[in-house]
Amino acid sequence: MIAEAHPSLRGKTAVITGGAGVLCREFAKALAVCGVRVVILNRTFSMAETLRDEILAVGGTAIAVQADVTDKASLEEAHRNVLDAFGPCQILINGAGGNRPSATTDDEFFSLETLEVPGKKSFFDLEEAAFDQVFSLNLKGTLLPTQCFARDMANGNGGTIVNISSMNAFTPLTKIPAYSAAKAAVSNFTQWLAVHFAKSGIRVNAIAPGFFSTEQNAALLWNPDGTPTARTGKILRATPMGRFGTPGELLGTLLWLVDEDASGFVTGVVVPVDGGFSAYSGV
Repeated sequence: MIAEAHPSLRGKTAVITGGAGVLCREFAKALAVCGVRVVILNRTFSMAETLRDEILAVGGTAIAVQADVTDKASLEEAHRNVLDAFGPCQILINGAGGNRPSATTDDEFFSLETLEVPGKKSFFDLEEAAFDQVFSLNLKGTLLPTQCFARDMANGNGGTIVNISSMNAFTPLTKIPAYSAAKAAVSNFTQWLAVHFAKSGIRVNAIAPGFFSTEQNAALLWNPDGTPTARTGKILRATPMGRFGTPGELLGTLLWLVDEDASGFVTGVVVPVDGGFSAYSGV
């Protein structure tokens, strides 16, 4: 059904950074079903290999490529590998990203008492190096792959880029200032790129996922006995649909954005897929 809805994707080459991650692995599988030649670009090569094998087992076409999205030389080598295997990239999904515990506060609201509790991390205890790492992974990790792979598109071939932003880009969540600021930068950069490449046949958009319950964030959302944490209660109360999303619910938006026939006049947008979270004032 997915492949029938997007016939123009068949035969194209897609590079997905962070391609073996929780959400991006679903992107890779969906694109492969549509006949796309998928490049799973991941820092941990073994994870990329596992996903590649899963795609090959069901008749898809994919390769695993190791690269660090914050290292230009690593990406340039990955680019050469992609050219040798599949030729120029037509679809780039910048999915690599993440946060660091040392760039996260322990409390939602500052209080003087926090400063007096041993081991308690206040805003004033956030590590500069951790902030740098979060910005490097999310923003620089979008810039550098785009420089490497969009060059093929800029040579007159055209193409589409999809960045992965976040709900944090609209309204910052408590406790995670570095990640919130970095994702806001990704959204802003998406708009800048869209304008910059508008006359070159390259479209640039972003998806801003809401809240998804996955293995990666399970400890933050669920207690050991399976009951929701206090933060989960807040999230669901602020989500009009009253539930978490599933990774598969991002696929329709992704395939729409990468399909020239479906969204050829769409560029510079950040699409929330969030169950209404970004629209809800709480009142």
